[in-house]
This record gives sequence, structure tokens and C-alpha cells, in this order.
Amino acid sequence: MIPVNTPSFKGREAEYLAECIESGWVSSEGPFVRRFEKAFAAKVSRQDGVAVANGSCALDIAVQALQLGEGDEVIIPTFTIISCASAVVRAGATPVVVDCDPITWNMTAEAVEQRITPRTKAIMVVHIYGLPVDMDPILELAKRHGLKIIEDAAEMHGQTYKGKPCGSFGDISIFSFYPNKHVTTGEGGMVVADDPTLLERSRSLRNLCFIEEQRFVHYELGWNYRMSNLQAALGLAQLEQLDDVVSRKRAIGAAYEERLGDLDCFDRAPPATNYADNIYWVFGLVVRLSSKKSRADIVSALSSRKIGTRPFFWPMHRQPVFEKMGLFVGEHHPVSEYIGANGFYVPSGLGLTDADIDEVADAVREIVR
Repeated sequence: MIPVNTPSFKGREAEYLAECIESGWVSSEGPFVRRFEKAFAAKVSRQDGVAVANGSCALDIAVQALQLGEGDEVIIPTFTIISCASAVVRAGATPVVVDCDPITWNMTAEAVEQRITPRTKAIMVVHIYGLPVDMDPILELAKRHGLKIIEDAAEMHGQTYKGKPCGSFGDISIFSFYPNKHVTTGEGGMVVADDPTLLERSRSLRNLCFIEEQRFVHYELGWNYRMSNLQAALGLAQLEQLDDVVSRKRAIGAAYEERLGDLDCFDRAPPATNYADNIYWVFGLVVRLSSKKSRADIVSALSSRKIGTRPFFWPMHRQPVFEKMGLFVGEHHPVSEYIGANGFYVPSGLGLTDADIDEVADAVREIVR
């Protein structure tokens, strides 16, 4: 089986984990948590970081740290993971969705501007699959309308926008450390910011809103979203290898481009834009309507050859759970609907070998012929 993703542990992971076990520090009180927070924040040019249990937790905290709630609207891409919308809904605010660009699969400032109302309080920017959102127009729009930016850089470890790290643009930004990310802690996430108030609120919210004066007296509801010392040790070792990881991911993307780029039955994200080179977090293929084979045909045939795939995100405005809540009634976002129905990605994890890439590419070519 060639899985969609296999993580890679070639650094000091075993050494750091052994140190945790030998010292007895395995909980969130251990020293690796703070080391990881500081190192990761520095890597993405932020003042500090708050390590949490996963990326979805990080989004919950980011929304709550900005004190968004009932009556507030937050503009998000409809083409994204459900964690983005659910964080807004759980806070009592209203998600307002926009369609994505057909080339980069990211939200655009033009689409965002059309959805701004007097109730809009924030824009949740989500960088998708390998290319970042074009940030300058979004930042200008937010400044003009007095809006906060929540930056979801969950998939963007090591990516930059015009040379500046993704994760450095939001009033508050988040990352995920799920096993398919460039830095993994198994499960884990990080909130990063420059504002000391937002950072302190994030630390409080991840830790049940304990207060120093009276630990078990609470004035606000938070969560137990802490990261363990074991996870942080793994993450620190992974972070030390990030530059090499980014190089390898781009090499994987280039190899697939070379082998599959001439197939006219697929659309793909471009290798580069005028503001970033594709980091190829995943290598995505969108089956064109003119193709003789559907996504289901291709995915099934790849599965029969023991090659894993994963479908693209299903748009938020088409999610049954939100339809039952009465959200997004009558909305139509054609690009997200099209790529959500026809897109998938092939194996592109760090454990992939050159021979695996050849096998996947040869199988795709044979199937679509």
C-alpha cells in the first residue's frame, strides 16, 4: 500500500522523547512545551506561541481570544475544513462564506469585499493545499474596514508570502501538527501572535481559565486544550528539520508535475504565483468535466492498485450539519462546488520514495488512458 501520507522521523525525535521519559516530565508542565513554543514562534516571525492539543482547538481559541460572538459575522472560505466554520458557530458568531479562486483554490479579496456588512468583525484567511492566499489586498481591506484577521496556516509550515512567513500575517494565527503536516506532534496545534493580551487570553483559554490567585475559581469558561511535553519534544525535533522537509515536498511536487503535467484531463494548482512558490503540502488533481473518467472511477482504480487518495474538502455551504442549522440557505459557490466534487490528491507524504512517485504517476496515466 502507498498511503496518502507517511510521516518522517529522521531527526532527534527519539532522543528528545527519551529525555521526557527519563526525566518523568510527560505532561503539559514539561520544559519541551515552552521550548517548542518559543522556537516555533521565532520560525514564523511571531512574538510568542501557545501550544495546544490540535489545530481545531487552535481555531476555537483564536476566535474566543478575539471575543467574537453573537451578532458578529466572520468571513471564511467555503472551500476549507469544517473546523474553520465550527469554531465560528460554537462561539455564537455567524460564518459568512466566499468562493475560491479557480487557479489557486484560495479565497480572494474581491470575494471577501462583496460580503462585508456592518456586522462583519473578522476575516478568517485559510491558506489551501500549497499556495498562500494573496495577503496584501486582504490586509488592506481589513485595515480599511477595521476588521481582525484570523490566519489559518495549518498546512503552511515553511511557506512564505512575498518572503514573509505564513502565520505572521494575522492578528492571531494558527497551525496544525497532525501527522500529514510538515511538522507533526501526532496531534497538536499552535496559536501565534504578537499582541501580549491575545497571547495571555490564549494561554488562559487552553488551560480551563485557571487564575493564579485562586486556581479553582473561574471567571470564564475555557478548555483543557494543553499540549503534552511528549508531543512538544516530538515537535521540536521536527521543527529542526523543516527547511529540509520543505525542499523535499517541493521536489515531490516537481516530480509529479513532470510526470502528470501533460494530462489534459486534470486541473492542478500552479507551481508558483507572483507572490509564492507552491509548497505542495499535497499534490491535488481536479478531474475536468471533459474527462472520460470521473473522480470516482480514478480513485477506485487507484485503490485497487493499493494507492491511497483523499478527496478535496467539501464546501461549507453544502455541509448537512449547517443546512440543518439554517445556515447558507440558497447559496451557490460554483468553483468550490466543482473542485469539491471533482478534486482529490495522491500520495505526497514525506515517507514517499522516488519509486513510489513513479508507481503512482504510471498508475494515474494508465487509468486515464
